[in-house]
Amino acid sequence: MPEYTGYKGETLEFLKKSQIGVGDSVRIISDITYLGIVMPRYEHGDDRHVVVKLKSGYNVGLETASIEKIEKIPAKEKTVKEPHAEKKKGLSRILLLSTGGTIASKIDYRTGAVTPVLTAEELNESVPELGEMADIDTEVLFSEYSENIVPDHWIQIAQRIAKCSEYSGVIIAHGTDTMHYTSSFLSFALAGFSTPVVLVGSQRSTDRASSDAALNLMGAARFIINDGSRGIWIVMHHDENDNTIACHAGTRVRKNHTSKRGAFETIGADPAFIISENTIQKNITRDYFNVKQFTPQIKLDTRIALVKYHPGYDPKVFDHIIDSGCRGIIFEGTGLGHVGRTMYQSIKRANEKGVFLGMTSQCIDGKISMTVYESGRDLLDLGVVPLDMIPETALVKAMWAAGNFGQIKDAMLNDMASEFSQ
Repeated sequence: MPEYTGYKGETLEFLKKSQIGVGDSVRIISDITYLGIVMPRYEHGDDRHVVVKLKSGYNVGLETASIEKIEKIPAKEKTVKEPHAEKKKGLSRILLLSTGGTIASKIDYRTGAVTPVLTAEELNESVPELGEMADIDTEVLFSEYSENIVPDHWIQIAQRIAKCSEYSGVIIAHGTDTMHYTSSFLSFALAGFSTPVVLVGSQRSTDRASSDAALNLMGAARFIINDGSRGIWIVMHHDENDNTIACHAGTRVRKNHTSKRGAFETIGADPAFIISENTIQKNITRDYFNVKQFTPQIKLDTRIALVKYHPGYDPKVFDHIIDSGCRGIIFEGTGLGHVGRTMYQSIKRANEKGVFLGMTSQCIDGKISMTVYESGRDLLDLGVVPLDMIPETALVKAMWAAGNFGQIKDAMLNDMASEFSQ
């Protein structure tokens, strides 16, 4: 029985009369001739259009009234093939882990939304060039949008990677929205790991013609094979064109745009590496990862708060955070590292209770300097510690420090993975 998911009314009757269903390959004669596959409809769509996915990867909606003729193209007889192509000898071994996100998703044409469906193996097979570059093993850890990834997921990823020393490197397919939180935790938990760990995402799902998934994956593999610098990295498009891929240190990067392909940027510097088809440009002159001996430290304590100060911030909200059992608070202060004087009494109380207090800035770039103005000096006297790092990185590092050490402050002031601004 043909499927007609999402179709109704006039268009449903048209398809039934033509004996065409969702998934059928068709030839449609209208203003021009279209070849493609009939797709399900968005569930709130009208009843006048048939949606067809063209070979280019784009979809087109055709009004039934304009269709002169529609006919099914018989499916070609499929030949049986081996489930896995024979692997080439002598290639670098890379583990591709899938955690979900847009890079492991397709469009659900019932709802119009992107849904996580691809496995790591399907990702690998969707980019056949990867098999020419490296010996790729694939594994699915979980399948989650990045907004649903929580610290327990970070621990799962870190525990799996810690056992991967036999590989030349690890690629993690990950959603982009919280990827820099995951990369920060891995940078601390796996400091000193002997081979590169590269998180890769995409801003367009893999079934779109504009998808950046393939080029980002290939850039990550090329970096592992041809450079191999140890540490935790994020690899994404450098800008909107397809000529260059950027490789960012996992503690110095954040997503600065909601949707463009070059959304990720290294804060305060150029990307650590720029990857093109034939070259890898190295922009760093120091080892980004200061721990020489690998000893995984994969515990964490989530009783850390990130407080973004704003004019009118109610100290009672801050008091509630203190009384909730929080072990540390990271401020996103204004400018060089300030909060208003209305917060001082609550901050003093937090310090007296032994809560770690760290100061970062809401400004995207620049360094903390709490000795320039009187208000900054007051905060220093109240026990607030200046932290020259990205607020999200500071939050994650404080969680990691709280889980692995008795004193949060000492760990926060120790540069582990080049998290401090230069």
